[in-house]
Amino acid sequence: MTEFIIRTIELGGLFGIFVLMALENIFPPLPSEIIMGLGGVAVARGTMDYWPLLVVGSAGTTLGNYWWYWICDRWGRTRLEPFVARHGRWLTMDWHDVERAQAFFRRHGPWVVFAMRFTPVLRTLISIPAGLLHMGTTRFLVYTFAGAFVWNLLMVELGRRLARSQELLGWLVLAIFVVAIGGYLWRVATWKPRNRD
Repeated sequence: MTEFIIRTIELGGLFGIFVLMALENIFPPLPSEIIMGLGGVAVARGTMDYWPLLVVGSAGTTLGNYWWYWICDRWGRTRLEPFVARHGRWLTMDWHDVERAQAFFRRHGPWVVFAMRFTPVLRTLISIPAGLLHMGTTRFLVYTFAGAFVWNLLMVELGRRLARSQELLGWLVLAIFVVAIGGYLWRVATWKPRNRD
């Protein structure tokens, strides 16, 4: 399976990395750890260049996060709250989660857009309060890109260093897939609005 994914990434090239990293932040659960980590394997094999991979992957991440930011900035609470109520199960959140995210954003300030890039789920969720509270677009894009760049650098380096340990790499990819997809499916299956008992 790992070899198939690596070949697919190599075939798609930098454009494929850009699209996958954008989608990873729009449609859960596509783990960036696998995309950029296996991109690092491609770097070790000489089929992909290090710095272009990092820049393009981080740009894709930034675009995916900007999509959520832009929707929340333009829609505001009036249009977003009914959307969350209607699709909460698939988003695995309700409006209470959005309000908590807004309170967290207000308490800690815009720098959390950078800091949350290092946490699963929250790295996308933080774009919602940033948009609802109308964080400056330029600052949002800079913080998002910077955080994504550091995280992607770690993933590419990890993949590059594990490139020779094919068996360990295979188990690691499988574990990330199971945790990401299994975790998402579990949240969907057990999700219910907070106004239910």
